Amino acid sequence: MQIPVKPEQEKFILQKLQQGKYKSIDDLLAVAFQLLEQHDAKEKELFELKEKIAEGTQQIREGKVIDGELVFQQLQEKLERMENS
Repeated sequence: MQIPVKPEQEKFILQKLQQGKYKSIDDLLAVAFQLLEQHDAKEKELFELKEKIAEGTQQIREGKVIDGELVFQQLQEKLERMENS
């Protein structure tokens, strides 16, 4: 497969190869694809977080909230039970 690149992208690739950071274009592309996968994963996490925030905001509007101190107390009790098990 051939992938066309812009002149400035080709220059960037060649510079990286000349610097010796990558042994071949395949090595460089492997890193590029790994970074792209990480970027996609981060985007997915961000999207899911935004959904959770929107859901929480809606629950607040509907009055479906729990006192923060009660939540921490319940978490502390759960932690203590786990430690004692």
